[in-house]
Amino acid sequence: MPDVSEHIAGLAKRGSEPVVVQTLRSTAAATLAYMAARWLTDVTAPLLAPLTALLVVQVTLFATITTGVRRVNAVVTGVLLASAFSAVVGLSWWSLGLLILAALTAGHLVRVSEFVPEVAISAMLVLGVTQVAETALDRVVETVIGAVVGLLFNLVFIPPVWVRSAGEDIEEQARRMRQLLIRLSEEADENDSPHPQLPDKLEEARQLDHDVAQVDASLTQAEESLRFNPRAKEPLLTRIVLRTGLDTLEVCAVILRTMSRNISDLAARRTDEPLFPDDVAPAMRELLTNLAGAVDSFATLITSQVSSAADEAEAFLEVELEAARISREHVAKLLLARVQEHPKQWQWHGSLLAEVDRMLEELDIQKRSTNLAAELDRVSREEREQYPRLYRMRRRAQRLQRRVKRAWQARTG
Repeated sequence: MPDVSEHIAGLAKRGSEPVVVQTLRSTAAATLAYMAARWLTDVTAPLLAPLTALLVVQVTLFATITTGVRRVNAVVTGVLLASAFSAVVGLSWWSLGLLILAALTAGHLVRVSEFVPEVAISAMLVLGVTQVAETALDRVVETVIGAVVGLLFNLVFIPPVWVRSAGEDIEEQARRMRQLLIRLSEEADENDSPHPQLPDKLEEARQLDHDVAQVDASLTQAEESLRFNPRAKEPLLTRIVLRTGLDTLEVCAVILRTMSRNISDLAARRTDEPLFPDDVAPAMRELLTNLAGAVDSFATLITSQVSSAADEAEAFLEVELEAARISREHVAKLLLARVQEHPKQWQWHGSLLAEVDRMLEELDIQKRSTNLAAELDRVSREEREQYPRLYRMRRRAQRLQRRVKRAWQARTG
């Protein structure tokens, strides 16, 4: 029974992933587009309608609105080119090659940006089913129906906000960083020499850069899902909190890679003795363990901006940072007392402490608050300058919302 429960829970979790949701949404939109085209036209198999709907329906409402016009433009251009070719030369190997060349060229001319290949794809599909639709007008009508159905589908069935999945990815990234710090702390307290596991940990630290890139893609999708989406609450604040938080974790990943490199170089020069002396090793382990806890608390803080969980995470982060600072000072004093024993290795000790200082500075709560306020001001100023009318409308809507809220509270209170 526990295995069955875990399996069902896993399926339920995968059911909320963007890929699964988008698959179901695209299928439904394409089917509706086909049914609408059958009802509104005389074409027996209006396949262009579901094709266009598939291209238009995106995982976020912002992507649908911003890319939908270019996608429709690409499909219509391909349809018109294929109609002209089918009427003049028909389908053959040389006409297909000429059609692809003309379609790709036309895609650049009509400025469909990244959807240039879709011009050629649409043209080839239409040229292959030229017997289905009798006139170019039928094909254009099918395309328009598919585009309208796709746009209306995303407007009626508004796509989800993908903040939670992005937050989970950020927390997973922090978990990997925390685990690496804990393993480094265990290695620092290891009495055996040499240390064959350190190269693996260095490679693991390098892998964090690739992981950050994947999290960045997930966060970009979450940011798009917040734009123009009525489901989103405080979209600007949420976007900036998550983005600045991921930027901090990215810097910490670079610091962690440098720290791993320093420890690995230090171990390479201590082939017949422990990595750190007996009195330094426990303090170094405590320092790295406190840093691991700070990274974990920081991720919890940025993924739970509003609620009591955020206050609790901030309190834990402050405790972990203070403990790490105390541990750092203790380690520095111990290393300073030992510097005469290994005078040629003091630079690795100093570099290690400098990287610890950098990570503590990046995770500092006060610095984060300052950066967050500065970023909010910058983004608000850019939006105000770029979209002045939209900004004024938003401000009026916010004032009206506050008035309605106060009136309701006065009436019910």
